[in-house]
Amino acid sequence: MTETTPDSLIPYDEIVQEALRAVVGRVLGQIGHSDMLPGDHHFYITFKTQAAGVDIPAHLIARFPDEMTVVLQNKFWDLKVHDDSFEVSLTFNGVPAQLFIPFSSITAFVDPAVNFVLQFQVAADGEGPAEHSDAHNDGPIAEPIEDGSNVVAVDFKRRK
Repeated sequence: MTETTPDSLIPYDEIVQEALRAVVGRVLGQIGHSDMLPGDHHFYITFKTQAAGVDIPAHLIARFPDEMTVVLQNKFWDLKVHDDSFEVSLTFNGVPAQLFIPFSSITAFVDPAVNFVLQFQVAADGEGPAEHSDAHNDGPIAEPIEDGSNVVAVDFKRRK
């Protein structure tokens, strides 16, 4: 018996990350409806500036070529939350900017008022789920027996 964990054909990490990103969307969606942050809540949102779908002004990409953190606290407006992204207007050195940020580009979401932190992994461009070989149980596995009964014969022979 081996001590190593077998490779999973179910991408649990991706599923959990997607679910946690939905938390970010739900929180921002609640704020977007009221245009106010409740109590002392405020958010630090860190995202990859070069990730697919990110749309921010060129001067911000030049200043933050890899990753950037924005703060949603006092001075933000036009917060719009979509199923897979959000957009918000902020000022940087007194210059207003509209940001479009897909949830998939977010690497961290922090609400320091309640010590709440979520951290995410972001796939690099062109990087998708790891390749894997076909499972040995793919394909038809059951054949009905031709005797008129409702018994099913299962062939457990390994495919080559």
